[in-house]
Amino acid sequence: MLARYRDPSPLRSALELLVTLVPFVALWALAWWSLSISYPLAAAIAAVNGLFLVRLFMIQHDCGHAAFFRSRRFSDWAGRAIGVVTLTPYDVWKRTHAVHHASTGNLDKRGMGDVQTLTVAEFRALSPAARFRYRLYRNPLVLFGLGPFYLFFIQNRLPVGLMRAGRKYWISAMGTNLALAAVLSTLFYMGGLAPLLLIFLPTTLVAASIGVWLFYVQHQFEETSWDSDADWQLHDAALHGSSHYVLPGILRWFTANIGMHHVHHLQSRVPFYRLPEILRDHPPLAEAQCLTIRESLAGVGLQLWDEDSRRLVSFAGARQT
Repeated sequence: MLARYRDPSPLRSALELLVTLVPFVALWALAWWSLSISYPLAAAIAAVNGLFLVRLFMIQHDCGHAAFFRSRRFSDWAGRAIGVVTLTPYDVWKRTHAVHHASTGNLDKRGMGDVQTLTVAEFRALSPAARFRYRLYRNPLVLFGLGPFYLFFIQNRLPVGLMRAGRKYWISAMGTNLALAAVLSTLFYMGGLAPLLLIFLPTTLVAASIGVWLFYVQHQFEETSWDSDADWQLHDAALHGSSHYVLPGILRWFTANIGMHHVHHLQSRVPFYRLPEILRDHPPLAEAQCLTIRESLAGVGLQLWDEDSRRLVSFAGARQT
């Protein structure tokens, strides 16, 4: 039913890329110019530019689903180029993200491209040390503070999860690293450490933290869905295990409608700018899985899947079951 929305418009896609890339470059230039006036001002402009970097990542995301341009080859090369800016080796991410789509909500296929989530029974069976490590991992300061830095600056430098899957993924990771090294070396040659520390780092870290937050709330909420492999169904998991993150218009624009995640998982080849058409034409989908910003904040306190109540619960809630 949703397949008819899959065809991208080459002109619209080019325009969406243009209105994202041009402001991104302009704000980079403005922040660089601001270094001669005020370091805090330059850092503030760079932080705001993190929003445009988030949008670039979402365009890269659509390229990975062959949803942005009609030519799959052109989509892949556009994604690889953007991947240098987002610190993400495109072919590695494309493969691991495909695994995420093919296994989201499947308790027997956890571990690649998702937030580590244990069941209540699994957590209770852990040793005290293992419980501490899981509690530490699920701490918001780790998930949304240290986590984004580790993911984009360290983990993405290697084809983690695909280390033995073939040279294609090593080429993707090492090629991205070499291109990134060339860019950073040029920035250092032209401006020293200041552009790296006060522009590159704030822009990237803000975008990384927003990206991790979005990925978290898209699947980590109280009424999400997890099933064992025998009971798992792709479309049920897509619809019931993914949220419809209700955001203000400006945030929908910067996040390229990724909050309509339940629809995205139902039909991943729909370009992000066509997702609102689906909600308009199919009101039940517009009303399904709605998650407000306030509700998403409450979801940070939920860490374990309770198979009996079929709810994501807190550590404290798990003790009461």
